[in-house]
Amino acid sequence: MTLKLLGINHKTAPIELRERVAIPRERLAGAGLSLVEILGVSEAMILSTCNRVEILAAADSEDVDLAEFLHRHFAIDPAELRPHLYEYRDQEAVRHLFRVAASLDSMVVGEPQILGQVKDAYTVAREAGMVRTQLEPLLQSAFAAAKKVRSETEIGSTTVSIASIAVDLAQKIFGSLAGKKVFLVGAGKMSELAARHLIRSGVGTILVTNRTQARAAQMAERLVDALPRQSGLQVVPWEQLHEAASAADIVITSTGASEPIFRKEAGQAFLHKRKNRPMFFIDIAVPRDVDPEMNRLEGIFLYDIDDLQSVAAAHLAERTREAEDAEAMIAAEVERYQQKLKTVDAAPAIVGLQQRAEELRQAEMRRVQARLGGLTENQRAAVEALSRGLVNKFMHPPMQALKKAAREGDLARIEAIRETYMLGAGHGYSGRIEVGEESVRVEDVGGAALSAEDLAELMRKGRL
Repeated sequence: MTLKLLGINHKTAPIELRERVAIPRERLAGAGLSLVEILGVSEAMILSTCNRVEILAAADSEDVDLAEFLHRHFAIDPAELRPHLYEYRDQEAVRHLFRVAASLDSMVVGEPQILGQVKDAYTVAREAGMVRTQLEPLLQSAFAAAKKVRSETEIGSTTVSIASIAVDLAQKIFGSLAGKKVFLVGAGKMSELAARHLIRSGVGTILVTNRTQARAAQMAERLVDALPRQSGLQVVPWEQLHEAASAADIVITSTGASEPIFRKEAGQAFLHKRKNRPMFFIDIAVPRDVDPEMNRLEGIFLYDIDDLQSVAAAHLAERTREAEDAEAMIAAEVERYQQKLKTVDAAPAIVGLQQRAEELRQAEMRRVQARLGGLTENQRAAVEALSRGLVNKFMHPPMQALKKAAREGDLARIEAIRETYMLGAGHGYSGRIEVGEESVRVEDVGGAALSAEDLAELMRKGRL
Protein backbone atom coordinates (compact mmCIF):
# COMPACT_ATOMS: atom_id res chain seq x y z
CA MET A 1 0.00 0.00 0.00
CA THR A 2 1.23 3.46 -0.93
CA LEU A 3 0.00 6.44 1.07
CA LYS A 4 -0.36 9.64 -0.93
CA LEU A 5 -1.37 13.16 0.00
CA LEU A 6 -1.92 15.87 -2.60
CA GLY A 7 -2.94 19.40 -1.76
CA ILE A 8 -3.14 23.11 -2.43
CA ASN A 9 -3.17 25.69 0.36
CA HIS A 10 -2.75 29.34 1.32
CA LYS A 11 1.03 29.02 1.05
CA THR A 12 1.10 27.63 -2.48
CA ALA A 13 -1.83 29.29 -4.25
CA PRO A 14 -3.83 32.54 -4.19
CA ILE A 15 -7.46 32.53 -3.19
CA GLU A 16 -8.47 33.06 -6.84
CA LEU A 17 -7.30 29.50 -7.53
CA ARG A 18 -8.18 27.91 -4.18
CA GLU A 19 -11.83 28.89 -4.44
CA ARG A 20 -12.07 27.09 -7.77
CA VAL A 21 -11.18 23.75 -6.17
CA ALA A 22 -13.06 24.24 -2.90
CA ILE A 23 -15.61 21.49 -2.21
CA PRO A 24 -18.69 22.16 -0.02
CA ARG A 25 -19.29 19.62 2.73
CA GLU A 26 -22.41 18.24 1.06
CA ARG A 27 -20.33 17.33 -2.01
CA LEU A 28 -17.31 15.81 -0.24
CA ALA A 29 -18.66 12.26 -0.24
CA GLY A 30 -19.56 12.40 -3.95
CA ALA A 31 -16.15 13.80 -4.86
CA GLY A 32 -14.40 11.13 -2.79
CA LEU A 33 -16.40 8.30 -4.34
CA SER A 34 -15.56 9.67 -7.79
CA LEU A 35 -11.91 9.64 -6.81
CA VAL A 36 -12.13 6.01 -5.73
CA GLU A 37 -13.96 5.04 -8.91
CA ILE A 38 -11.84 7.00 -11.40
CA LEU A 39 -8.38 6.29 -9.99
CA GLY A 40 -9.07 2.96 -8.35
CA VAL A 41 -7.63 3.93 -4.95
CA SER A 42 -8.75 1.66 -2.14
CA GLU A 43 -9.46 4.37 0.47
CA ALA A 44 -9.61 8.18 0.44
CA MET A 45 -10.50 11.32 2.35
CA ILE A 46 -10.88 14.89 1.08
CA LEU A 47 -10.32 17.89 3.34
CA SER A 48 -11.65 21.24 2.10
CA THR A 49 -11.37 24.38 4.25
CA CYS A 50 -10.97 28.10 3.63
CA ASN A 51 -7.20 27.66 3.40
CA ARG A 52 -6.66 24.24 1.85
CA VAL A 53 -7.97 21.37 -0.22
CA GLU A 54 -6.16 18.08 0.35
CA ILE A 55 -6.66 14.52 -0.83
CA LEU A 56 -5.42 11.65 1.32
CA ALA A 57 -5.46 8.28 -0.42
CA ALA A 58 -4.33 4.70 0.12
CA ALA A 59 -3.38 3.30 -3.27
CA ASP A 60 -2.25 -0.14 -4.41
CA SER A 61 -0.01 1.43 -7.05
CA GLU A 62 2.52 4.25 -6.87
CA ASP A 63 1.37 5.38 -10.32
CA VAL A 64 -1.95 6.79 -9.10
CA ASP A 65 -2.12 10.44 -10.22
CA LEU A 66 -4.22 12.41 -7.75
CA ALA A 67 -3.57 15.65 -9.63
CA GLU A 68 -5.31 14.16 -12.65
CA PHE A 69 -8.46 13.81 -10.57
CA LEU A 70 -8.42 17.53 -9.68
CA HIS A 71 -7.92 18.50 -13.33
CA ARG A 72 -10.83 16.36 -14.47
CA HIS A 73 -13.18 17.06 -11.56
CA PHE A 74 -12.81 20.85 -11.75
CA ALA A 75 -12.01 21.16 -15.47
CA ILE A 76 -8.83 23.15 -14.75
CA ASP A 77 -5.88 23.19 -17.13
CA PRO A 78 -3.05 21.08 -15.63
CA ALA A 79 -0.53 23.75 -16.57
CA GLU A 80 -2.45 26.23 -14.42
CA LEU A 81 -2.93 23.98 -11.40
CA ARG A 82 0.17 21.77 -11.11
CA PRO A 83 2.66 24.52 -10.13
CA HIS A 84 0.57 25.20 -7.01
CA LEU A 85 0.22 21.58 -5.85
CA TYR A 86 2.30 19.70 -3.31
CA GLU A 87 2.45 15.94 -2.92
CA TYR A 88 3.77 13.70 -0.15
CA ARG A 89 4.14 9.94 0.08
CA ASP A 90 4.18 7.46 2.94
CA GLN A 91 6.07 8.85 5.97
CA GLU A 92 6.13 12.42 4.63
CA ALA A 93 2.37 12.19 4.03
CA VAL A 94 1.92 11.03 7.64
CA ARG A 95 4.02 13.94 8.88
CA HIS A 96 2.05 16.49 6.87
CA LEU A 97 -1.30 15.09 8.06
CA PHE A 98 -0.18 15.20 11.69
CA ARG A 99 1.05 18.82 11.28
CA VAL A 100 -2.22 19.88 9.67
CA ALA A 101 -4.33 18.28 12.42
CA ALA A 102 -2.17 19.96 15.07
CA SER A 103 -2.62 23.36 13.33
CA LEU A 104 1.12 23.71 12.68
CA ASP A 105 0.46 24.23 8.97
CA SER A 106 -2.39 26.71 9.48
CA MET A 107 -2.37 30.38 8.53
CA VAL A 108 -2.93 31.05 12.23
CA VAL A 109 -0.66 28.56 14.01
CA GLY A 110 -2.43 27.05 16.99
CA GLU A 111 -5.98 27.79 15.86
CA PRO A 112 -8.34 25.07 17.11
CA GLN A 113 -10.78 24.89 14.20
CA ILE A 114 -8.64 22.77 11.87
CA LEU A 115 -8.77 19.64 14.05
CA GLY A 116 -12.56 19.79 13.99
CA GLN A 117 -12.48 20.26 10.21
CA VAL A 118 -10.21 17.21 9.74
CA LYS A 119 -12.51 15.16 11.99
CA ASP A 120 -15.51 16.33 9.97
CA ALA A 121 -13.82 15.27 6.72
CA TYR A 122 -13.01 11.90 8.33
CA THR A 123 -16.65 11.44 9.38
CA VAL A 124 -17.90 12.14 5.85
CA ALA A 125 -15.37 9.74 4.29
CA ARG A 126 -15.98 7.02 6.86
CA GLU A 127 -19.77 7.16 6.47
CA ALA A 128 -19.31 6.88 2.70
CA GLY A 129 -17.19 3.75 3.18
CA MET A 130 -13.96 5.41 2.00
CA VAL A 131 -12.06 5.07 5.29
CA ARG A 132 -11.53 1.51 6.45
CA THR A 133 -8.60 -0.59 7.67
CA GLN A 134 -5.79 1.43 6.08
CA LEU A 135 -6.71 5.06 6.76
CA GLU A 136 -8.61 4.47 10.01
CA PRO A 137 -5.56 3.83 12.24
CA LEU A 138 -3.64 6.65 10.54
CA LEU A 139 -6.36 9.22 11.15
CA GLN A 140 -6.93 8.09 14.73
CA SER A 141 -3.20 8.51 15.34
CA ALA A 142 -3.34 11.99 13.79
CA PHE A 143 -6.18 12.99 16.12
CA ALA A 144 -4.30 11.63 19.13
CA ALA A 145 -1.12 13.48 18.13
CA ALA A 146 -3.03 16.76 17.68
CA LYS A 147 -4.70 16.36 21.06
CA LYS A 148 -1.34 15.69 22.68
CA VAL A 149 0.17 18.82 21.11
CA ARG A 150 -2.68 20.98 22.39
CA SER A 151 -2.63 19.50 25.88
CA GLU A 152 1.12 19.31 26.42
CA THR A 153 2.33 22.54 24.77
CA GLU A 154 1.24 26.18 24.92
CA ILE A 155 0.42 26.27 21.19
CA GLY A 156 -3.30 26.66 21.91
CA SER A 157 -3.03 28.76 25.04
CA THR A 158 -4.68 31.81 23.46
CA THR A 159 -7.96 31.87 21.55
CA VAL A 160 -6.51 32.87 18.20
CA SER A 161 -8.22 31.92 14.94
CA ILE A 162 -9.11 33.27 11.52
CA ALA A 163 -12.16 34.85 13.16
CA SER A 164 -10.09 36.57 15.84
CA ILE A 165 -7.62 37.79 13.21
CA ALA A 166 -10.55 39.29 11.28
CA VAL A 167 -11.68 41.14 14.42
CA ASP A 168 -8.09 42.30 15.03
CA LEU A 169 -8.08 43.74 11.53
CA ALA A 170 -11.36 45.55 12.19
CA GLN A 171 -9.83 47.07 15.33
CA LYS A 172 -6.76 48.20 13.40
CA ILE A 173 -9.04 49.91 10.88
CA PHE A 174 -11.13 51.81 13.43
CA GLY A 175 -8.89 51.95 16.48
CA SER A 176 -11.92 51.15 18.63
CA LEU A 177 -15.08 49.20 17.85
CA ALA A 178 -17.12 50.98 20.51
CA GLY A 179 -20.33 52.24 18.96
CA LYS A 180 -19.65 50.51 15.62
CA LYS A 181 -22.23 48.36 13.86
CA VAL A 182 -20.95 45.00 12.58
CA PHE A 183 -22.90 42.72 10.27
CA LEU A 184 -22.11 38.98 10.44
CA VAL A 185 -23.23 37.13 7.33
CA GLY A 186 -23.41 33.40 7.99
CA ALA A 187 -24.14 31.56 11.24
CA GLY A 188 -21.46 28.88 11.17
CA LYS A 189 -18.67 28.24 13.66
CA MET A 190 -16.46 30.95 12.16
CA SER A 191 -19.18 33.59 12.48
CA GLU A 192 -19.92 32.63 16.06
CA LEU A 193 -16.23 32.87 16.94
CA ALA A 194 -16.07 36.29 15.31
CA ALA A 195 -19.14 37.39 17.28
CA ARG A 196 -17.58 36.38 20.58
CA HIS A 197 -14.39 38.27 19.77
CA LEU A 198 -16.44 41.31 18.75
CA ILE A 199 -18.32 41.23 22.05
CA ARG A 200 -15.06 41.12 23.99
CA SER A 201 -13.85 44.07 21.89
CA GLY A 202 -16.78 46.20 23.01
CA VAL A 203 -18.58 46.49 19.66
CA GLY A 204 -21.74 48.60 19.61
CA THR A 205 -24.25 46.48 17.64
CA ILE A 206 -24.03 43.06 16.01
CA LEU A 207 -26.38 42.11 13.18
CA VAL A 208 -26.57 38.43 12.21
CA THR A 209 -28.11 36.76 9.17
CA ASN A 210 -28.12 33.32 7.60
CA ARG A 211 -29.97 31.65 4.73
CA THR A 212 -31.67 29.49 7.37
CA GLN A 213 -32.95 32.07 9.84
CA ALA A 214 -33.40 29.46 12.58
CA ARG A 215 -29.61 28.92 12.67
CA ALA A 216 -29.01 32.65 13.04
CA ALA A 217 -31.56 32.76 15.87
CA GLN A 218 -29.93 29.80 17.61
CA MET A 219 -26.53 31.47 17.39
CA ALA A 220 -27.98 34.69 18.82
CA GLU A 221 -29.42 32.74 21.77
CA ARG A 222 -25.99 31.27 22.53
CA LEU A 223 -24.43 34.73 22.45
CA VAL A 224 -26.98 36.75 24.37
CA ASP A 225 -25.57 35.90 27.83
CA ALA A 226 -22.11 37.16 26.82
CA LEU A 227 -23.47 40.45 25.51
CA PRO A 228 -22.83 43.55 27.69
CA ARG A 229 -25.61 46.07 28.25
CA GLN A 230 -24.10 48.68 25.94
CA SER A 231 -24.10 46.24 23.00
CA GLY A 232 -27.02 45.05 20.91
CA LEU A 233 -27.65 41.85 18.96
CA GLN A 234 -30.21 41.55 16.17
CA VAL A 235 -31.15 38.70 13.82
CA VAL A 236 -31.84 39.92 10.28
CA PRO A 237 -33.90 37.93 7.71
CA TRP A 238 -31.84 36.82 4.71
CA GLU A 239 -34.17 38.73 2.44
CA GLN A 240 -32.93 41.95 4.08
CA LEU A 241 -29.26 41.10 3.44
CA HIS A 242 -28.40 44.19 1.41
CA GLU A 243 -30.52 46.54 3.44
CA ALA A 244 -28.77 45.50 6.67
CA ALA A 245 -25.34 45.60 5.02
CA SER A 246 -25.82 49.23 3.98
CA ALA A 247 -26.34 50.19 7.63
CA ALA A 248 -23.17 48.41 8.89
CA ASP A 249 -19.71 49.90 9.31
CA ILE A 250 -18.08 46.47 8.98
CA VAL A 251 -19.39 43.37 7.22
CA ILE A 252 -17.72 40.07 8.15
CA THR A 253 -18.98 37.39 5.81
CA SER A 254 -18.42 33.64 5.91
CA THR A 255 -21.02 31.59 4.03
CA GLY A 256 -20.84 28.48 1.91
CA ALA A 257 -22.18 30.21 -1.20
CA SER A 258 -20.66 29.09 -4.50
CA GLU A 259 -21.11 32.58 -6.02
CA PRO A 260 -20.53 36.09 -4.57
CA ILE A 261 -23.48 37.41 -2.60
CA PHE A 262 -22.16 41.00 -2.68
CA ARG A 263 -21.37 42.39 -6.13
CA LYS A 264 -20.09 45.73 -7.34
CA GLU A 265 -23.58 47.02 -8.18
CA ALA A 266 -24.69 46.37 -4.58
CA GLY A 267 -21.60 48.22 -3.33
CA GLN A 268 -22.55 51.29 -5.35
CA ALA A 269 -26.03 51.19 -3.80
CA PHE A 270 -24.53 50.87 -0.30
CA LEU A 271 -22.37 53.98 -0.78
CA HIS A 272 -25.34 55.95 -2.08
CA LYS A 273 -27.43 55.06 0.99
CA ARG A 274 -24.53 55.81 3.32
CA LYS A 275 -23.85 59.16 1.65
CA ASN A 276 -20.35 57.90 0.79
CA ARG A 277 -19.40 57.06 4.38
CA PRO A 278 -16.67 54.36 4.18
CA MET A 279 -17.59 50.71 4.54
CA PHE A 280 -15.34 47.74 5.29
CA PHE A 281 -15.82 44.15 4.14
CA ILE A 282 -13.82 41.30 5.68
CA ASP A 283 -14.48 38.24 3.57
CA ILE A 284 -13.27 35.01 5.19
CA ALA A 285 -15.26 32.69 2.93
CA VAL A 286 -13.84 30.35 0.27
CA PRO A 287 -15.22 30.65 -2.37
CA ARG A 288 -15.39 34.39 -1.70
CA ASP A 289 -18.66 36.04 -0.76
CA VAL A 290 -17.64 39.48 -2.04
CA ASP A 291 -16.87 40.21 -5.68
CA PRO A 292 -13.23 41.49 -5.87
CA GLU A 293 -14.51 44.28 -8.13
CA MET A 294 -16.05 45.88 -5.02
CA ASN A 295 -12.55 46.96 -4.03
CA ARG A 296 -12.49 49.34 -7.01
CA LEU A 297 -15.20 51.47 -5.47
CA GLU A 298 -13.96 54.54 -3.63
CA GLY A 299 -15.21 54.31 -0.07
CA ILE A 300 -15.35 50.51 0.11
CA PHE A 301 -12.39 48.64 1.56
CA LEU A 302 -12.31 44.89 0.98
CA TYR A 303 -10.09 42.36 2.73
CA ASP A 304 -10.21 38.66 1.84
CA ILE A 305 -8.72 35.73 3.73
CA ASP A 306 -5.33 36.08 2.04
CA ASP A 307 -5.12 39.70 3.24
CA LEU A 308 -5.28 38.37 6.80
CA GLN A 309 -1.91 36.65 6.43
CA SER A 310 0.09 39.74 7.38
CA VAL A 311 -1.94 40.11 10.57
CA ALA A 312 -1.54 36.39 11.27
CA ALA A 313 2.24 36.69 10.89
CA ALA A 314 2.42 38.77 14.07
CA HIS A 315 0.70 36.00 16.01
CA LEU A 316 3.09 33.44 14.51
CA ALA A 317 6.07 35.38 15.84
CA GLU A 318 4.57 35.20 19.33
CA ARG A 319 4.17 31.43 19.06
CA THR A 320 7.57 30.49 17.64
CA ARG A 321 8.78 28.73 20.79
CA GLU A 322 5.51 26.88 21.28
CA ALA A 323 5.56 25.86 17.62
CA GLU A 324 9.09 24.48 17.98
CA ASP A 325 8.01 22.33 20.94
CA ALA A 326 4.97 21.16 19.00
CA GLU A 327 7.07 20.30 15.92
CA ALA A 328 9.37 18.12 18.04
CA MET A 329 6.35 16.36 19.51
CA ILE A 330 4.85 15.74 16.07
CA ALA A 331 8.17 14.29 14.83
CA ALA A 332 8.13 11.85 17.75
CA GLU A 333 4.50 10.91 17.11
CA VAL A 334 5.20 10.31 13.40
CA GLU A 335 8.11 8.02 14.31
CA ARG A 336 5.91 6.18 16.80
CA TYR A 337 3.24 5.68 14.16
CA GLN A 338 5.80 4.39 11.65
CA GLN A 339 7.09 1.86 14.19
CA LYS A 340 3.52 0.81 14.93
CA LEU A 341 2.86 0.47 11.21
CA LYS A 342 5.86 -1.83 10.82
CA THR A 343 4.70 -3.95 13.74
CA VAL A 344 1.22 -4.18 12.23
CA ASP A 345 2.85 -5.56 9.06
CA ALA A 346 4.07 -8.56 11.09
CA ALA A 347 0.68 -9.16 12.70
CA PRO A 348 -0.60 -11.56 10.00
CA ALA A 349 2.58 -13.63 10.36
CA ILE A 350 2.27 -13.69 14.16
CA VAL A 351 -1.40 -14.67 14.00
CA GLY A 352 -0.66 -17.28 11.37
CA LEU A 353 2.14 -18.74 13.46
CA GLN A 354 -0.13 -19.00 16.49
CA GLN A 355 -2.88 -20.61 14.45
CA ARG A 356 -0.44 -23.08 12.84
CA ALA A 357 0.94 -24.09 16.22
CA GLU A 358 -2.54 -24.55 17.68
CA GLU A 359 -3.65 -26.64 14.70
CA LEU A 360 -0.62 -28.91 15.14
CA ARG A 361 -1.24 -29.19 18.87
CA GLN A 362 -4.86 -30.17 18.39
CA ALA A 363 -3.99 -32.59 15.60
CA GLU A 364 -1.45 -34.36 17.79
CA MET A 365 -3.87 -34.45 20.71
CA ARG A 366 -6.45 -36.13 18.48
CA ARG A 367 -3.83 -38.56 17.16
CA VAL A 368 -2.90 -39.83 20.63
CA GLN A 369 -6.41 -39.69 22.03
CA ALA A 370 -6.84 -43.46 21.85
CA ARG A 371 -3.72 -43.94 23.98
CA LEU A 372 -5.08 -41.49 26.57
CA GLY A 373 -8.42 -43.19 27.03
CA GLY A 374 -7.72 -44.36 30.56
CA LEU A 375 -6.90 -40.91 31.91
CA THR A 376 -8.91 -39.20 34.57
CA GLU A 377 -10.38 -35.76 33.97
CA ASN A 378 -7.57 -34.16 35.96
CA GLN A 379 -4.97 -36.03 33.91
CA ARG A 380 -6.56 -34.92 30.66
CA ALA A 381 -6.51 -31.31 31.90
CA ALA A 382 -2.82 -31.74 32.79
CA VAL A 383 -2.06 -33.00 29.28
CA GLU A 384 -3.95 -30.07 27.77
CA ALA A 385 -2.11 -27.58 29.97
CA LEU A 386 1.24 -29.19 29.20
CA SER A 387 0.68 -29.17 25.46
CA ARG A 388 -0.44 -25.54 25.50
CA GLY A 389 2.53 -24.56 27.66
CA LEU A 390 4.96 -26.30 25.31
CA VAL A 391 3.42 -24.58 22.30
CA ASN A 392 3.59 -21.16 23.94
CA LYS A 393 7.23 -21.65 24.96
CA PHE A 394 8.26 -22.96 21.56
CA MET A 395 6.48 -20.15 19.75
CA HIS A 396 7.78 -17.35 21.95
CA PRO A 397 11.23 -17.00 20.26
CA PRO A 398 9.93 -16.85 16.67
CA MET A 399 7.16 -14.41 17.64
CA GLN A 400 9.67 -12.12 19.34
CA ALA A 401 11.89 -12.42 16.27
CA LEU A 402 8.95 -11.39 14.07
CA LYS A 403 8.26 -8.33 16.22
CA LYS A 404 11.92 -7.32 16.23
CA ALA A 405 12.15 -7.71 12.45
CA ALA A 406 9.00 -5.62 12.07
CA ARG A 407 10.37 -2.81 14.25
CA GLU A 408 13.53 -2.79 12.15
CA GLY A 409 11.65 -2.96 8.87
CA ASP A 410 13.38 -6.23 7.94
CA LEU A 411 10.79 -7.73 5.61
CA ALA A 412 13.21 -10.41 4.38
CA ARG A 413 13.59 -11.78 7.90
CA ILE A 414 9.82 -11.75 8.41
CA GLU A 415 9.37 -13.77 5.23
CA ALA A 416 12.13 -16.19 6.22
CA ILE A 417 10.46 -16.83 9.58
CA ARG A 418 7.12 -17.34 7.85
CA GLU A 419 8.64 -19.96 5.55
CA THR A 420 10.50 -21.70 8.34
CA TYR A 421 7.62 -22.04 10.75
CA MET A 422 4.48 -21.92 8.68
CA LEU A 423 4.95 -23.90 5.45
CA GLY A 424 4.46 -27.61 5.01
CA ALA A 425 2.08 -30.03 6.63
CA GLY A 426 2.75 -31.91 9.85
CA HIS A 427 4.15 -35.43 9.46
CA GLY A 428 3.27 -36.82 12.85
CA TYR A 429 5.53 -38.20 15.54
CA SER A 430 6.35 -41.92 15.64
CA GLY A 431 7.95 -42.02 19.07
CA ARG A 432 6.33 -42.79 22.42
CA ILE A 433 4.34 -40.40 24.60
CA GLU A 434 3.94 -41.46 28.23
CA VAL A 435 1.37 -39.61 30.32
CA GLY A 436 1.72 -39.42 34.11
CA GLU A 437 -0.33 -37.77 36.87
CA GLU A 438 1.35 -34.36 36.48
CA SER A 439 3.64 -34.76 33.47
CA VAL A 440 4.11 -36.12 29.97
CA ARG A 441 7.30 -37.93 28.85
CA VAL A 442 8.18 -37.87 25.16
CA GLU A 443 10.59 -40.56 23.89
CA ASP A 444 12.13 -41.29 20.50
CA VAL A 445 11.72 -44.66 18.76
CA GLY A 446 14.71 -45.97 20.71
CA GLY A 447 13.12 -45.14 24.07
CA ALA A 448 15.41 -42.19 24.94
CA ALA A 449 13.72 -39.10 26.45
CA LEU A 450 13.77 -36.07 24.16
CA SER A 451 15.47 -32.84 25.25
CA ALA A 452 13.81 -29.41 25.08
CA GLU A 453 15.89 -28.67 21.98
CA ASP A 454 14.66 -31.88 20.31
CA LEU A 455 11.07 -31.02 21.18
CA ALA A 456 11.52 -27.56 19.70
CA GLU A 457 12.89 -29.06 16.49
CA LEU A 458 9.94 -31.43 16.21
CA MET A 459 7.55 -28.55 16.75
CA ARG A 460 9.36 -26.48 14.16
CA LYS A 461 8.96 -29.26 11.59
CA GLY A 462 5.31 -29.69 12.49
CA ARG A 463 5.83 -33.23 13.80
CA LEU A 464 4.84 -32.63 17.40
